[in-house]
Amino acid sequence: MKQNIKKKAVRRLKIIEGQVRGFQRMVEEEKYCIDIINQSLAIKEALSSVEDLILENHLSTHVVEQMKSGKEAKAIKEILSVYKMSKKK
Repeated sequence: MKQNIKKKAVRRLKIIEGQVRGFQRMVEEEKYCIDIINQSLAIKEALSSVEDLILENHLSTHVVEQMKSGKEAKAIKEILSVYKMSKKK
């Protein structure tokens, strides 16, 4: 994994970890429903940004190597699989 991407992803995951703890506390304390939903949406957005970083890393490292080594079909299959899963959200 590219170190700059890894550093960003780990930093964001630590932030998400704090968000999830706060989210749990909100539910336990029976905070206002809309506030809980807003926190949930913020966590989803943060996770999406981590997914984007990991995809960027994959495309710029693994896919490049797969293309160079004649494994284009594998690269295409993996990318299409991720794309299809993301459409189900």
